[in-house]
Amino acid sequence: MATLDLTLDSFEATIKQDGITLVDFWAEWCGPCRMFGPIFEKSSESHPEIRFGKVDTEAEQELAGMAGITSIPTLMIFRDGILLFNQAGALPAPALEELIGKVEALDMDEVRAEIAKQQ
Repeated sequence: MATLDLTLDSFEATIKQDGITLVDFWAEWCGPCRMFGPIFEKSSESHPEIRFGKVDTEAEQELAGMAGITSIPTLMIFRDGILLFNQAGALPAPALEELIGKVEALDMDEVRAEIAKQQ
């Protein structure tokens, strides 16, 4: 699946879908973002069953602010609309693949039960 360009209008609907969505918050001027970009793109080609989205923080400043982005690149991972990972910094390819494997292996019924218990 091709990487989706996410905007304020499309972000929420995209992350709330069933399944896994990875979101890369980036900017053109950001060196680490330019290093992580090709890793993110290659991973999107290896995982067609997963949605990969990018948010240009310069073009989507309001969305970046609402998402609490203070440093880029920031990677967020959602599954079934639940935020499971939120971390700034570029990941090397093996770390990204390991992270995807962990998210795929999660029992979402247990995750939802844990969230319900905390509320």
